[in-house]
Amino acid sequence: MMKSRIPVVLLACGSFNPITNMHLRLFEVARDHLHQTGMYQVVQGIISPVNDNYGKKDLAPSHHRVAMARLALQTSDWIRVDPWESEQAQWMETVKVLSHEHGDAVPELKLLCGADVLKSFRTPNLWKEAHIQEIVEKFGMVCVGRAGHDPKGYVLESPVLQRHQHNVHLAKEPVQNEISATYIRRALGQGQSVKYLLPDAVIAYIKEHKLYTNDSSREGKSTQGNEGKTS
Repeated sequence: MMKSRIPVVLLACGSFNPITNMHLRLFEVARDHLHQTGMYQVVQGIISPVNDNYGKKDLAPSHHRVAMARLALQTSDWIRVDPWESEQAQWMETVKVLSHEHGDAVPELKLLCGADVLKSFRTPNLWKEAHIQEIVEKFGMVCVGRAGHDPKGYVLESPVLQRHQHNVHLAKEPVQNEISATYIRRALGQGQSVKYLLPDAVIAYIKEHKLYTNDSSREGKSTQGNEGKTS
């Protein structure tokens, strides 16, 4: 039955600082949603951690973020990490990462994100209008709802999203999962437990490399003025 379906690869771009169980759930929820449409067969998921030059406060070095994502995905048989974006000489826009991944002869590639990214499209000067257009027109998006967000409303408020709404898939997360990487960094800095919020292998890695402790956190340069990415 799956043979007549369109093969799809899901790509999530973000800091993954650190990767959490919520990031992993986005993929599972999005895959279920696309399968339930009867049109798609999700064949792969890709996590692309952002380049260090993104300039975000408290951003752990990319080799650590890639390593943690790899550890988190040891139990997944369909999601992988692509370090390509993190290894570039400079930070790059999401649309360029999509174009790179699409170059690997993928049948269909869709950007996977939380509702907060959809909302960030409305922030003036954060995203280039042409990039939003290319993302929804050429690739498409799967957006997983989050508490306190109105993804349908965000689509209807944006002329470009409304025009391509057939290519913006809104998936509902049945279990409201509000694990924030920001909260996790704060908890780790205060010596609090983060067990069951991240995979155990990731927690062990953080301890081993003394990441996100108060003395290890460095102030980011905040040089990038555009694009919201999943934290």
